[in-house]
Amino acid sequence: MEFTFSPGSLLTFLVAFSLAPLFMGVILKVKAFFGGKQGPPWLIKYYTLFKLLRKGSVYSTSTTFVFKLGPVISFVTAFMLLLFFPFAGLPPVLSFHGDVVILFYLLGLGRFFTVLAALDTASPFEGMGAAREVFFSALAEATVFVILALFFRLSGSLSFAEYFSGSQVVNLWSQSGALILLVLIALFIVLLTENSRVPVDDPATHLELTMIHEVMILDHSGPDLALIEMGAFCKMLFYSSFISSLLYPFHMGFAVVNLVIFAATMTLLYAGVGLVESITARYKMDMVPNFILTSFALVFFATILTMEFIQ
Repeated sequence: MEFTFSPGSLLTFLVAFSLAPLFMGVILKVKAFFGGKQGPPWLIKYYTLFKLLRKGSVYSTSTTFVFKLGPVISFVTAFMLLLFFPFAGLPPVLSFHGDVVILFYLLGLGRFFTVLAALDTASPFEGMGAAREVFFSALAEATVFVILALFFRLSGSLSFAEYFSGSQVVNLWSQSGALILLVLIALFIVLLTENSRVPVDDPATHLELTMIHEVMILDHSGPDLALIEMGAFCKMLFYSSFISSLLYPFHMGFAVVNLVIFAATMTLLYAGVGLVESITARYKMDMVPNFILTSFALVFFATILTMEFIQ
């Protein structure tokens, strides 16, 4: 297994990581616009993180070390995702053949410890949210791994770097653009699911009976909650960057121009998430599996179209 390290991409990674909370502010601004409000400041997520880091953490007497370990692993696994992603068409900081499989299992590892931390509180509400989180994520993972199988057929690779900068790049403007269009729709559904956005979940709700992800972190506070929030920002940035790289290849010859186009594309994508949350109601729980499985049907159909007997 060949392992590569790109120090030149470290600056791009740091810029993308530092902008993750700012992009989340775009969603709030779009939702406020459709609600006829001014909305919070653009830097509201940075203020929230700093406020949480200045506070202390409160722990229930029923919790163990697992409760403290959950936020740390949740953040670290999401942070590692960004190290392997080629932002703005530049090589990723780290890369090796097969890294996509490891990375999506890392996402599962972070979710596993988040669920364990929720169950460690002995709260029935958090256990309910954990059960929903695991069920919906399992459905979304099926879509993700079919996408990886499709990309392997199209590019012969299992590395993010080779997907977007290899000899057979995968994007909307390649020869397989019609198939990538189906993948984009499916990935957007997965983005909404994995990041607990409307119509799967509503991050702004305060009713425990209807929450999924938010109910799992009710007992977290202070720096622990800040780690969870930053991990969620990183995961949202990862999925959004994945979709943006498929939409636009970012190969203009100048790194600065690529970064500007990348930031503009990401802003439009986050604004699209805010638009969906503004005009769409949250689905009832029994409708959410059908919504998620729609993404699986789309990518499965796209994979079937790559079979030799159809070509």
